[in-house]
Amino acid sequence: MISTRPILRARAQLLIKIAAPLRTYASVGESISSSKVFENSPGNDVNLAEETSSGKSIIVGVPGAFSPGCSKSHVPGYIKNSKAFGDKGYKQIFVVAVNDPFVTKAWGDDLSDANGASNVRFIADPTGAFTKELDLLFDATKVFGNERSKRYALTVEDGKITNTFVEPDNTSVNVSDAVKVLQDI
Repeated sequence: MISTRPILRARAQLLIKIAAPLRTYASVGESISSSKVFENSPGNDVNLAEETSSGKSIIVGVPGAFSPGCSKSHVPGYIKNSKAFGDKGYKQIFVVAVNDPFVTKAWGDDLSDANGASNVRFIADPTGAFTKELDLLFDATKVFGNERSKRYALTVEDGKITNTFVEPDNTSVNVSDAVKVLQDI
C-alpha cells in the first residue's frame, strides 16, 4: 500500500505558502494589544493599549536595535520628523523592538544624541508577545537568533489602528519610512 502522507504534507505546505501573502497582519480598526512591554528597565512596564487609548499615536516596529536600517534611516526619520507628526496631531511615537529594555534604552539614548531630542519613546518587547499579538513577527533566526518584528508603522487613534504601513519583505525601509507615512496620514 502506498502512503499518501507525504503527498498530503506537501499539499499542506503549498497551501501555507500560497496563503501567507494573503495574511492581513495588524488591521485597521483593531485595538492595540495590552501585552506587557518595557521602557528603560525591566521594572518599568508599559501598557501600550493604555498609552494609546486617548488621542493619536504612532507605533513603529523594527527588526532590531542598533541594526543598520533601523539606526541609520528608519528611526532617525521619525525622530527628525517628530514635530511634523505632532503638527498632524500625533503626540506620541513608540519604537518597539524585540530586544531587552537595557538595549532599547541605550539605543534610544544613542539615536536621540545623534538626531536631537524628540517625543519618541523606545519600547522593549523582550519576548515578542506584543508583536506576536499584532501578527507581525517573522523568523529572523539566521540574522538575529530568534523571531523579530517586521518593520512597520501603525497610526493609532483612541486605541484603534487607523493605518498600517507594513514592509512586504519584513525589513526594507520603504512603506514605513517616516516621510511616506507623513504624506499618507
